[in-house]
This record gives sequence, C-alpha cells and structure tokens, in this order.
Amino acid sequence: MRFSTTIIALAAAATTNGLNVFRGDDQSVILGDPLEVPGQNPLKYCDADRGDDIIDIEKVTLTPNPPEAGTTLVIEATGTVKEDIEEGAYVMLQVKYGYIRLINTQADLCKEMKNVEMECPIEKGKITITKSVELPKEIPPGKYTVLADVFSKDDDHITCLTAVVWFGPKKGFTGGLLGDL
Repeated sequence: MRFSTTIIALAAAATTNGLNVFRGDDQSVILGDPLEVPGQNPLKYCDADRGDDIIDIEKVTLTPNPPEAGTTLVIEATGTVKEDIEEGAYVMLQVKYGYIRLINTQADLCKEMKNVEMECPIEKGKITITKSVELPKEIPPGKYTVLADVFSKDDDHITCLTAVVWFGPKKGFTGGLLGDL
C-alpha cells in the first residue's frame, strides 16, 4: 500500500468545521474543538489527551479543502518530532466507505515515508512535509471515514488521526442515520 493512499484517505476526510461551544461550571465559553488539527483541514485527533504523543502537529493545510475528485490535492504539514522515529514504526490504518470497511491493515511507516521523500530514522526536531496527490475523477461518491493510529517500533504512541469526507453530491442528505451512508 502506498503512503499516498494513506495521505489521500486522511486528507480527504472532511468534517464540519463549525465551532463547538461548551459551557463549563465557571460559565466560560470555549470556542473550537480540542480534537481539531490546526490549519485548513478536516482532520481530527482521536483523543484529546496527546501529551505522550511523539509528534506534535502544529498545522496541516489542504488545498483544496475539502478535497475534490479530479483535482490535485496539496498537503502541507508542519510539526515537531519529540524523539527519533526508527525502523519498525507502523500505522494501523482503517478506511470505510459508508459502513463498508475497505482497508483494515498495518503498514510499515518508514517504508511509506519514502513516498514523501523522507527516510527513517526521522530525527527529533521540526519537520515539514509537502506532498501533491492527483485525486482521480472516478472516486465513487459517498462518505469515507479514515482512522490512522501510528506507533513507534516500541509501541509508543506517535499520533492518531481520524477524518470523514464526502465525495460527490450529497443529494437527499438528511443528517439522519440513513442520510449518513
């Protein structure tokens, strides 16, 4: 499996970028969703507790956002690697089309990084990735859900991202259970 497939799947995830407003005990208003990945993208973290993650993602920008079939998707990402990532790191990847699981696999992270002109070990420090991906016109319309949970060779957590994207028209979308297929 190519890393570009993983990137397409993650980058293609589009969720509503509306504001999440929560009133706590002190009645203060918190704007924004703590799970949203910073930047112009539809990505979300899997969990709000990311203190032990090896990568701190600073920003991810997708152009266009949301991704569109038949266009070139440009992904720009910056972050900080807190400790070296060595051979043996892996990603647990799941991609669903509606309720149908298309991909459920474990991939070698270092092998896939070669598709973005990077090699392991990925050294501690600031990192920037830019990748252009041609999205085919033939992407079947519908809802795609992606989950990528990434681990070091020692099973330390690197990061976990999730995303949802609609390709094609959303005619008849009601927001109900059947409309979400």
